[in-house]
Amino acid sequence: MGKIKAIGVDIGGTNLRVALVSGDGEVLERVQLPTNESLIADIADAIGDMNDDDVQGIGIAVAGIIDRTSKMVRFSPNLSVVEGADLTGILSDKFGLPVIVDNDANCAALGEKYAGAGNELDSFILLTLGTGIGGGVVIDKELLNIPAELGHITVTHDGRQCTCGNHGCLEEHAAAKGIKVMVINALESGEQSSLRDCCDGNIYRITPKTIHEHAMEGDRLSREILREAGRFLGVGLASLTNIFQPQAFILTGGLTNAWNIYVEEAIKEADKRSLRGLFNKDMVIRSEIREDAGLIGAALHSLRSS
Repeated sequence: MGKIKAIGVDIGGTNLRVALVSGDGEVLERVQLPTNESLIADIADAIGDMNDDDVQGIGIAVAGIIDRTSKMVRFSPNLSVVEGADLTGILSDKFGLPVIVDNDANCAALGEKYAGAGNELDSFILLTLGTGIGGGVVIDKELLNIPAELGHITVTHDGRQCTCGNHGCLEEHAAAKGIKVMVINALESGEQSSLRDCCDGNIYRITPKTIHEHAMEGDRLSREILREAGRFLGVGLASLTNIFQPQAFILTGGLTNAWNIYVEEAIKEADKRSLRGLFNKDMVIRSEIREDAGLIGAALHSLRSS
């Protein structure tokens, strides 16, 4: 037998990613597919393509609340296709390997703890900034065994309704889906923006990446909405600072590409709102393994738990 390996699966609201990971956290092989109704079959096919005699475990990172007893996804605001699905049973029966299922942000926090920016930290909070917002909390070098649905803390009492059913969630106002909603609402109400000329004139195809590109080219609306989303993120950072007093916030996910507008605005807002002495701008750092954090964390979690 060669070196020990594991397979990590990261199920997001937009993309499914599967990777073969070495025991020391190196991604050896990967595949990315769109998340759709054939999700479970796609996962099994991808694992089958990567599986070999050195694979000792399978780790699944999924956006949602995991039932601690059944290990099934109890609730996922953006992934109803996996709710109630016995991923552990299906995959362990098919491949004869131990399978771990956990919240995607918890897995990303473990990835940072094992192989990333959190390796030397005693405490940190990992936030995944993508379609939604997830969180993982590490205190005294241990991942807190809690759902940590930090994207669903309330940041405004009269905000838009979130897919979770609440109003004013951090995710609804600071994640990619919320940013897109804000842009579309503004364009539908007649706001002027260079975004009207993109995507063949179809404003409903605008993406956060497009918004950031136009913001960097000076589009006023794009910049204002990224800043507004950043301020909501800052409100969330301040609340988490006051509760947990972490050494650092490690940020990962596609929205970190808009660091110079979105994250910088969040840092300024958090600095104004946090209790004195608990927050400083150097606490907010970018993930060292970025989009691979969940994959690596899920894979290594399966090895360390088996």
